[in-house]
Amino acid sequence: MCKFVFPQANSHMSKNTFFTGQPIFSQLLNLIPRRIVLQAATEHKADYYTKKFDTYSHLVTMLFVAYSGCTSLREVEMGMSVCHNKLGHLGLSYIPARSTLSEANMRRDSEVFASIHSKLYGYLQDFLPDSRSSKIDKKLYIIDSTTVSLFQEILKTTGLPSLDGKRKGGYKVHTLIKADEDVPRFLKITSAAKHDSPFLKNIKLPEGSMVTFDKGYVDYKQYNRFTKDKIWFVTRVRAKTQWTLKAKRTLSDYHRNKGVVADNDVILGHSHNKKAEKVPARIVYYKDPNTGKAFEFLTNNTKLSPITIALIYQKRWQIEVLFKRIKQNYPLKYFLGDNENAIRIQTWCALIADLILKVIKAGIKRKWSFSGIVSIVRQHLLEYINLAHYLEQPEVILRRYRLKSSSDPPNLFTNPNLNGGLEIQF
Repeated sequence: MCKFVFPQANSHMSKNTFFTGQPIFSQLLNLIPRRIVLQAATEHKADYYTKKFDTYSHLVTMLFVAYSGCTSLREVEMGMSVCHNKLGHLGLSYIPARSTLSEANMRRDSEVFASIHSKLYGYLQDFLPDSRSSKIDKKLYIIDSTTVSLFQEILKTTGLPSLDGKRKGGYKVHTLIKADEDVPRFLKITSAAKHDSPFLKNIKLPEGSMVTFDKGYVDYKQYNRFTKDKIWFVTRVRAKTQWTLKAKRTLSDYHRNKGVVADNDVILGHSHNKKAEKVPARIVYYKDPNTGKAFEFLTNNTKLSPITIALIYQKRWQIEVLFKRIKQNYPLKYFLGDNENAIRIQTWCALIADLILKVIKAGIKRKWSFSGIVSIVRQHLLEYINLAHYLEQPEVILRRYRLKSSSDPPNLFTNPNLNGGLEIQF
């Protein structure tokens, strides 16, 4: 991992290194090169027929939504009005009205924000954490999807309608991450009713890569493509999977003691249907020694040990942690628009916000929980505090404030000239 140097502003407010000439929000925006936004806007023609509220202003506003936790257009307008004297630092020329933001969320193509996320990921990739990386993690990719519920059926979802006959909407975020980065590398947003398996068609990985996903991603044609491209996958066997036994592998006592029950070479597909897609594969039967739970792992790799196959699938938990982190720390329950495009924009901007904070977390030596950093940013988003210095030495500034406030504070409601009488002025 490269050493990340935080962009610093000229400190003119105080000689104290904890204070800076720019608010925390501006320091976060400094990590997004303007050329990336301009390039994405040009490629998608996102600023055509736009007078004031261009793509960069739209991005800054939606990042304000993500970091501050705004849940309505009115909150955004009122919240940004507080920082009207900081617009220069934020690169804005004016505060967007509710109608302006609502219209932009409906009309500006969400793909421009997807492009910004992709380009920003490429720019910041070298600064992402890799301290827990093993040889497997450096080659391993993880695929999964998470569903976000909506109050209206803007995007179709699965399941039965409620008792009153109304349906709630929902959408899926199909995600690919690299095991040693813990941030989305590639995403696709669809309605919740869409099946998972078509997502595999979008996956292009380097030769020798490994990828793991759950048993919802079943596509024999893509399995064969992975094998042809020398990409090794690990997944689980579905209950209705048809296969023909080709050979049984010999197991050592070591593997049996670790929980491996059987290891077989098979051919996936209906044997009686000559036109059906056939997949040469391997099924590892594994029983967890601690829980007693049984698993059937499916892979196209013939060389890895069965224990390694089980460990690779176990690493899927990382993407579940990612989904939990994003849903807990960003407002992806209340959307600033009742249309699909607005939902996509808000989701992409939440992912951009998450990427920036992951880079910041990786760039400091002190150990912080991600939720702790989010909390500090949310509470002090517009304060003139040097975020990097504060995160490295928070106890120093806390000690200074404690010393400053150790004396008894004055009574704001008492005028000393009135012999203890109460005087309140408005």
